[in-house]
Amino acid sequence: MTRLVLASKSAARAAMLRQAGLAVDLTPADIDERALDEALAREGRDPAAIARALGEAKALAVSRAHPEAVVIGADQTLALGPRRFSKPVDLQAARANLLALRGRTHHLHSGVALARGGTILFSAVASAAMTMRPFSDAFLDAYLAGAGERLLSSVGCYQLEAEGIQLFERIEGDYFTILGMPLLPLLAALRTLGIAAT
Repeated sequence: MTRLVLASKSAARAAMLRQAGLAVDLTPADIDERALDEALAREGRDPAAIARALGEAKALAVSRAHPEAVVIGADQTLALGPRRFSKPVDLQAARANLLALRGRTHHLHSGVALARGGTILFSAVASAAMTMRPFSDAFLDAYLAGAGERLLSSVGCYQLEAEGIQLFERIEGDYFTILGMPLLPLLAALRTLGIAAT
């Protein structure tokens, strides 16, 4: 049986894979994501291409250390028009990000890749259009107080599977893409490779 490794410490991505019936080990990739993200942006890559490239970089890094395994790498980018967002460093930064997104439509891009022995076997990217409602400052303050530091693990400062859903008025895109990984294309690739049941 092929060993599957997720090149991440993301609880949401691990749960998604396990709930789909996959046994997966977690081994975070030792790469400087922010530096790579910025380098790719300077090359002129768009946010969707950056998400895909980050997923590939994570998968490659871990697959070199575990060449016998099939490694899943995934990452997300968030863009509001030409402005790209990063994970907030603190709750004040999270508040500023949510104020910038309030009442507007942003795009969330999730990239995923499979690698074995330092070679990419598959990669894909999917996107979702996310429209936040014009929530009040009081709602925002209560949301930040309730959700707290867990928001710092999300580039969008929201957790759609929890109370973050209340920030939105419209969402166009796949639920799994929003949670951090385009799961259906990934499962199809695993079936094609003979790793998941057909």
